[in-house]
Amino acid sequence: MGDSAAKSNKKAALISILAMACLLFAFGTIAQNVVKGTWYAFDRRIILALRDPANPSAPIGPAWVQEAARDLTSLGSIIVLAIITLSVSGYLFLARKYAAAWLMIVAVFGGIVLNDLLKSAFARPRPDILYQAARVFTSSFPSGHAELSAITYLTAAALLAESQNSFKIGLYFIAVSALLTILIGVSRVYLGVHYPTDVLGGWCIGAAWALACWVLMTWLRRKVRINLLDSV
Repeated sequence: MGDSAAKSNKKAALISILAMACLLFAFGTIAQNVVKGTWYAFDRRIILALRDPANPSAPIGPAWVQEAARDLTSLGSIIVLAIITLSVSGYLFLARKYAAAWLMIVAVFGGIVLNDLLKSAFARPRPDILYQAARVFTSSFPSGHAELSAITYLTAAALLAESQNSFKIGLYFIAVSALLTILIGVSRVYLGVHYPTDVLGGWCIGAAWALACWVLMTWLRRKVRINLLDSV
């Protein structure tokens, strides 16, 4: 059983590394086109498709849809994600799962630093072709909401899934976190505060970072023999 579990973990780690490489390649492709401006027409077309043709300053749909989009987008804000991170980490510390708690903290707050560095490097202006339905204070690429929600929710889901013996329950955690991440990213485009390529880039780099943390967790368990979900 031990050899079988080790082989399974190794296979999962290899798949994660391959997926991470694909995500980084996708991010690089998106970033290259953002710098060159070759996909600007695509970005503009998608954003305008989500605006009222008679009044481009307003998103399409009734007022409650715009309000719902604001509610969704707030779930990807740094303050909300920080609260979730500290709450999950606090539980893990109380449960004496110290390695898992530190992994959660490093993944999320490391992701914040990474996003700040990328935004400074690309310094892409926010969309200025229409009214923005939410206040923004930073540059546009990559989307911080898309990146950090992917990191926070996917990392938390991975830790929850690891604590379950049921594959279906673990898959449920991952699916819910992925759906929430997608909805947050879509809300950023709908509200006019990000180009679609900002969100796509944020998803790619955020998921890649979350996978890197997962690979780290697998490596620690296999090499250092630390089970992140057992008491230390």
